[in-house]
Amino acid sequence: MSSPSGPTPVDGVAGARVALVTGAGQGVGRGVAGALAAAGLAVAVNDLDPARAEAVVSAVVAQGGVAVPVPFDVSDAAAVADGVAAVAESLGEVDVLVNNAGKGGQHGIGRSLFVDSGPEHWDGPMAVDYRGVVHCTRAVLPGMCARGWGRVISVASDAGTVGMPIGVSAYGAAKGAVIALMRHLAVEVGPQGVTVNTIALGHMAGAVDDEYRAAVVTRVPRRRLGRPEDVGALCGYLASDAADWMTGQSIHLNGGEVTS
Repeated sequence: MSSPSGPTPVDGVAGARVALVTGAGQGVGRGVAGALAAAGLAVAVNDLDPARAEAVVSAVVAQGGVAVPVPFDVSDAAAVADGVAAVAESLGEVDVLVNNAGKGGQHGIGRSLFVDSGPEHWDGPMAVDYRGVVHCTRAVLPGMCARGWGRVISVASDAGTVGMPIGVSAYGAAKGAVIALMRHLAVEVGPQGVTVNTIALGHMAGAVDDEYRAAVVTRVPRRRLGRPEDVGALCGYLASDAADWMTGQSIHLNGGEVTS
């Protein structure tokens, strides 16, 4: 039962697994939320912007899915705890966590060489891209282990595994930390029925300008950039029972671009 001031339980979720997708108000996260809803999961749509979260929920519901908005800042541990509690009240305990929220190219990350950078360039990616993953995973993992089933999927980047000459060292370091963390957690919680994986994304459409896009596409064997639905399809598999033996992996989703 929810408290009078708490979230209202949502009809139609009995028996459905519950997914929490962070940073799901746009781009990759929106695509992942839609894919998981289409696969029959009840989806908690997180975004820092409540209006974006509401818009994604409306789109999911219009397609016959079940979703609720849960706006909170993943870099704030207390806000994360409150948000996860709200999901539990409205949909149920989180079975699938997709850590997607990230700073990306904000705060000058995308074009600042390390020697020219300062704390204002490092703090954003570490607070959101890394510690946000820590906060969200820590909030849901005990319940998954207690129930004997769970999926943690973290969206990282090729920049977390290979050096790049375009000034993304702070961002890459945060994503590399996520990849390492997920590998350790996979070992810790595998015996409890929880799988933990990372998706290391290559270049995504909408994340690069036209000039850089033309140069990148020639290096990608599939001759195109990534799309949200590409990530959604992989998350759908990793969130399923079929992926029970897939854990501790960093999966490069990049159209075949060589990254090592």
